[in-house]
Amino acid sequence: MSDQCKTCPSNAGCSSDPGTCGVETEKNLLGALNNIKNVIVVMSGKGGVGKSSVTGLLATSLAQRGNKVGILDADITGPSQPKAFGLGKEVSLRAGEYGIIPPESKTGIKIMSINFFLPNEDDPVIWRGPLLAGAVNQFWGEVDWRDLDYMIVDLPPGTGDVPLTVLQSIPVDGIVIVSSPQDLAFMVVKKTIKMTQKMNIPIIGIIENMSYAICSHCHEKLELFGKSKGEEVARETNVYFLGGIPWDASFNALVDEGRIEEYDTKPVAEIVDKLIQKLSSLKS
Repeated sequence: MSDQCKTCPSNAGCSSDPGTCGVETEKNLLGALNNIKNVIVVMSGKGGVGKSSVTGLLATSLAQRGNKVGILDADITGPSQPKAFGLGKEVSLRAGEYGIIPPESKTGIKIMSINFFLPNEDDPVIWRGPLLAGAVNQFWGEVDWRDLDYMIVDLPPGTGDVPLTVLQSIPVDGIVIVSSPQDLAFMVVKKTIKMTQKMNIPIIGIIENMSYAICSHCHEKLELFGKSKGEEVARETNVYFLGGIPWDASFNALVDEGRIEEYDTKPVAEIVDKLIQKLSSLKS
């Protein structure tokens, strides 16, 4: 078995040629029962703005409202969703008749990530673009997601192979753009907005992460990373502004401990309300 096969999502003991990987599987059955009502992509032109944290927050809030939710962790070289949801070495993947059965979080959120296929969570995935894109396609089409109200796709930063693959090969209903208050972040985010507009894929709106912080002693609102520019950029780019999410040390601690679902999602409740309404209007 080649090194590529050792971390390949199919890992079927097949030919080492990536072009024939997994051909032994009954392809016509894979994903045959999947019924995913809404596919939301979370992306950003720049890394470090908290895109994966926002993905986890949105998924948790939607699940708390009684929705069936799944997360496709498309950030193959920098996966973080398993750790945020406390899914580590104890996870044992199973293959069913209709594809790989995705692990579930404590509240029932289905998650698929490359980290589930690695011997150690800190092992690197050293693949070129086509293999990265191929893994994402397998996570979409060869996983037994079944019925989902919302699929949240966590993209890597930038406008490279993986974002392009997702936007071209997956039926995306809408995109959420994540940024932070810095001018540099918004400059790069505008590139992402222009990319999606050129591809005629609807943008649900912009979320400004780490928009502010609340002092735990005096409750003063602090703009740690500069004055909020979310609404201004939304107007400039003609994109809807979903709102700002505060920086919260307690949230960061829960993510590090794999307990993101224990966070009080009230700070994003209004954002999720707007997201649902905007998505509905885009599809109507």
